[in-house]
Amino acid sequence: MDLDGGAGNNKRVFNRHGTDSSKNQKVCFHWRAGKCTRFPCSFLHSEPSHPSGSAAAASSSSTANGSGAPKRFADDSRFSGSAQRRGPNFKNNHNNSWGRMGANNKVVRKTEKVCNYWVQGNCTFGDKCRFLHSWSLGEGFSMLNHLDGHQKLLSGIVLPAGMDKLFTGSKDETLRAWDANSGQCTGVINLGGEVGCMISEGLWLFVGIPNAVKAWNTQTNQEFSLSGPAGQVYAMIVGNGLLFAGTQGQSPSIIGFLQEGILAWKFNAVTNSFEPAASLKGHTLPVVSLMVGANRLYSGSMDHSIKVWSLETLQCLQTLTEHTNVVMSLLCWDQFLLSCSLDQTIKVWVASENGNLEVTYTHNEEHGLLNLRGMHDLESKPVLLCACNDNYVRLYDLPSFSERGRIFAKQEIRAIEVGPSGLFFTGDGTGFKVWKWAEPVATT
Repeated sequence: MDLDGGAGNNKRVFNRHGTDSSKNQKVCFHWRAGKCTRFPCSFLHSEPSHPSGSAAAASSSSTANGSGAPKRFADDSRFSGSAQRRGPNFKNNHNNSWGRMGANNKVVRKTEKVCNYWVQGNCTFGDKCRFLHSWSLGEGFSMLNHLDGHQKLLSGIVLPAGMDKLFTGSKDETLRAWDANSGQCTGVINLGGEVGCMISEGLWLFVGIPNAVKAWNTQTNQEFSLSGPAGQVYAMIVGNGLLFAGTQGQSPSIIGFLQEGILAWKFNAVTNSFEPAASLKGHTLPVVSLMVGANRLYSGSMDHSIKVWSLETLQCLQTLTEHTNVVMSLLCWDQFLLSCSLDQTIKVWVASENGNLEVTYTHNEEHGLLNLRGMHDLESKPVLLCACNDNYVRLYDLPSFSERGRIFAKQEIRAIEVGPSGLFFTGDGTGFKVWKWAEPVATT
């Protein structure tokens, strides 16, 4: 396991001051704890002073004249749907200018590393180890539990509203139910195919597997199998009374375009069954991400594009082509659409005067992005959770994109879910972890 390295657990990194001020050194973590036994030590045994002189004065002047003052975003009630899928709004945030402060406010540096021996359970250095003995780095959140059971990568975590159960789906072809209070696994269902995605909507739990969607009524325990998909079902969303599924589809070489990329079903209460309602065609490769907002359906594909569909007519209104690789995840947040891709970028889209979406901000990462989720911490500050294919989840304050922490894993984290009361969940190939935001510190 090769995770980026560094010294110190949940500590900030400072610039070392000495004979060579151009070198970016670190304060000794063990010196801070009063335990450093190295002499000479290669790290700083003092806290650095703050910058002064003309540079500081210039910075102060820039702040004073208001040139970097952020604009407030208007709250937009056009977006509908569950908060877990949409993400929270910015009404409690006072620094809402995309990326304005992200470059200079990072708590986490790229020189942090998890101890390989600690991961294997046999590090002999204990507190003196210069590497992290923790699955996270950052302040304001902590891990509550780590639950094992699945044998392969988790591809879905859902918490149906009003239930005390949590459900997980995996590439090991099983669906597991967990007691939300005790953390015990209460049931396992063998599905006969890899789980590509999972969602819950009202009383319904939907699970996408190859060539089918499984549906369970969590109140009556009725089970349905929705046929029609061709290949793996990668993404699902509910909008305007329809269940949409993004599928692998079929791409015959003679035809040259994707068939049945997005399928839709409608529940018929009279016949007590799900009936096919529509097939949305236009993408040329499998559809792997879906999102609903502002009476629109957004679909991201392996063909590098995002398509915007009317939920009323199911016609394609716009095709967005600014990404250069697979569009892995989409998120509606107020009047904005966020998209992430294996091209190592997160793009923030906003509607122009003519109603078409345009990129208003691009955030660059060093690795491909897999999943986006939005939530508020317990101080009502908006936070974006971004899973990358280097086995990390980055946590960003929005809209500044200031990094406030990271979560590490042994394998890729494909599943992220947001729960009530500051809880959130991350799943990889070893199981899933339960995290919680800390209560804000009272000030007098």
